[in-house]
Amino acid sequence: MKTRRSKAVGVALSAAAIALSVPLAVNASAEPTTTVAEIPDPQGPECGAFKEALPNWKALANLPISSALSQIPTISTFSSAVSGQFNPAVNIASVLDNGPYVIFAPTDEAFAELPADQLEMLRTDPAALTSLLYYHAFLGLLGPDDVKGQRPTQEGTEIEVTGSGGDIQVNETAEVVCGGIQALNARIYIVDKVLNPAQAPAPITPTSTSSTETTEPAPGPAEATETTEAPAQTTPLSPAAEAPVG
Repeated sequence: MKTRRSKAVGVALSAAAIALSVPLAVNASAEPTTTVAEIPDPQGPECGAFKEALPNWKALANLPISSALSQIPTISTFSSAVSGQFNPAVNIASVLDNGPYVIFAPTDEAFAELPADQLEMLRTDPAALTSLLYYHAFLGLLGPDDVKGQRPTQEGTEIEVTGSGGDIQVNETAEVVCGGIQALNARIYIVDKVLNPAQAPAPITPTSTSSTETTEPAPGPAEATETTEAPAQTTPLSPAAEAPVG
């Protein structure tokens, strides 16, 4: 009897130990190990509509660029152009996903404003569409308060961003309606116009002071070389050098 009782007690104690350990294990795994950074609110006059159309907009921060673009309903044309649906010969999704990039994404209404012949050209001319898309991106991860400036785009020509916060313009022709939308490796700015590489601002040229500082050192070595060579040419012709021979 004693043996049976001791076995029963042992089993009961083991079961109690297991029961106590299970909640502890569950609680330990449920606790986050790192603090999730707060996702900043985008800024712009139509950000309210953006949030209403996409209530889970903060989840875009976990998506690469191409996936994030595809989730925003107002820029479906731009998203299709990036991913090869607009023109099957052009798919730059994998390129953009290797960011970081600042992306200016025109609305569907902006594309609808383009002349019919230009839209048709973009559908049939891969080079024209590729150039247009790359003009809407430049390297960086800049929020609405820091994006201003003139920078080279992935297309090669430059883009100029003015203003900050909720009042930002691009090339003085397009307005950012909602900007600073955070993706995994991008900041997305929705614009109300399709940007045209032909209207790119002129590149910023160096000032005359910096140009002078760059060119001044160049003549120095050349002058030193001429000074060194001149005596070597004139020495054999000197009468003083010929006198001992006479």
